[in-house]
Amino acid sequence: MPPRTNGDRPVTRVTLRPLGSTLPLGALALVPAGTLLAGLQLGWFPASEAPIVAYVLLGFAVPLQLVASVLAFLARDSLVGTGFAVFTGIWLAFGLTTVSGSVGETSRVLGVFFLCCAAVFLILVGGGIAGGKAAAGAVILFGAARFVLSGLYELTGSAGVEHAAGIVGLVFVAVAGYVGLATLLEDNAHRSILPIGRRGAARAAIDEGYRAQLGHALEREAGVREQL
Repeated sequence: MPPRTNGDRPVTRVTLRPLGSTLPLGALALVPAGTLLAGLQLGWFPASEAPIVAYVLLGFAVPLQLVASVLAFLARDSLVGTGFAVFTGIWLAFGLTTVSGSVGETSRVLGVFFLCCAAVFLILVGGGIAGGKAAAGAVILFGAARFVLSGLYELTGSAGVEHAAGIVGLVFVAVAGYVGLATLLEDNAHRSILPIGRRGAARAAIDEGYRAQLGHALEREAGVREQL
């Protein structure tokens, strides 16, 4: 908003809209989606049911992850917003290719796509560690591991690699479920209940409250400064 004057001194006020944490929604939405994909890779479901899994991902994971991503960006958390947005794109691409492709066949294109997404996730892991958000980094790290294996399976067709991807996928589901529960409890209690590895500014934002954040240069943040 335009600056106002307070006597001879210009005063600029920035109004922020309070938002609930999007981490519980985004992390918990990964649990059913990741479980179904892991089950498909481990042989819990016959190959003929792959299109059903794809439709579930398109109808459940894609919209919820998209909402979590948009709200995370509105809350000025580019790391979480980018992570959930990439997950949204992966579920959407996997769902569409599975529905439109031949059941039981691997795809080199999808394999390269998974490996590229894993590389993006590894970049985000560095951002999570640097920003003191170990929990978000852990979800992204296990997501990267499972998509590396999924990509290798699509390229090689190896049943062993496919099963390994499913096993890592179940670990990914467990980590995402823990992070979703921990952040949900944290958001309701307004303090840390279960440890999620917050450090530095990320920990101060929860444990030390609003005053601890006043030292940051708000005018330099995206959404406040004139240019991105």
